[in-house]
Parts: sequence; structure tokens; C-alpha cells
Amino acid sequence: MPTLAVYPGSFDPLTNGHVDIITRGARLFDRIVIAILVNPDKKPLFEMSERVDIAREVFKHLPNVEVDTFEGLLVDYVERRGAQVIVRGLRAVSDFEYEFQMALMNRRLHDTIETVFMMPAEQYTYISSRLIKEVFSLGGRVHGMVPDMVEERLRLKAATK
Repeated sequence: MPTLAVYPGSFDPLTNGHVDIITRGARLFDRIVIAILVNPDKKPLFEMSERVDIAREVFKHLPNVEVDTFEGLLVDYVERRGAQVIVRGLRAVSDFEYEFQMALMNRRLHDTIETVFMMPAEQYTYISSRLIKEVFSLGGRVHGMVPDMVEERLRLKAATK
């Protein structure tokens, strides 16, 4: 049976750490879905349609990578998709406690869905979407930390403010 994995997140914006995990996940699993969370409580920098477009463009060369959106419980989405695996990234020890709790709760809610933790390449371990937005908003360089397309979109957003 082919293995379908789901990599959830806000991807606001997509970073090179995300790209690293998704690219490697595409080699490990038959298919991987980038599942962008619809969270009405957050005010994202990029609209949902922009995040979907960016992810589709960045991964268009990988036929087994799909981009989708979801809201509600992740395990419900994973079950609806018929996936067997949730992929989560761990950058540092500080991520572990939260991710461990989430993985255990997800297992409690749906015990046939496994969580697989992946670490990004060393050069991306300190990168987060929140940090990228903060550095960019303060005039810092984010080149090499996000795909070129994301950097261009960040510049366009800054120019229209």
C-alpha cells in the first residue's frame, strides 16, 4: 500500500527549512501533502491563496508533492485524506516538548496515524517563519533562508505598504 504523508503548517512564509523537509519527505514517502492550516485567529502575512501558489510553484518539479488546505483537527484531515503519516519538523530541543505532546494527543485521537519527526539540514535549524517575518520587517536580509520566490513576494509586500 502506498504511503501518504501529511506535512501540516501555516507556511507563512515557506522557509528553506520547510523545503528541505518536504524534499526529503518526498523521497521517503510515496506521496506527501503540504497541508496549509486555515487558522482564522491568526493574521497571516500571506493570504491563503498566496501560500498555496508559492508552495505549488516551489514544488512543481516534484510530482509526488501536493498542496492542500485544511481546518479543524489535523487527525481528522489526515484520516479524510487516507494518509498514514504526519510529518513534523524539529529544529531544536525547544520544539521537542510541544511536538511530543501533539504527537501523543494525535495518537490518542487516532491510533493508526503515526508521527514522523524530521530535522532540517543543519544550516536551517534556526529558521522559523516567525523569525523570517520579524527579520524582514526590520530590514534584515533573508536571502538563503527562504526560496527566491518567497523573498520576491516579501519585497512586493513591503513595497505596497
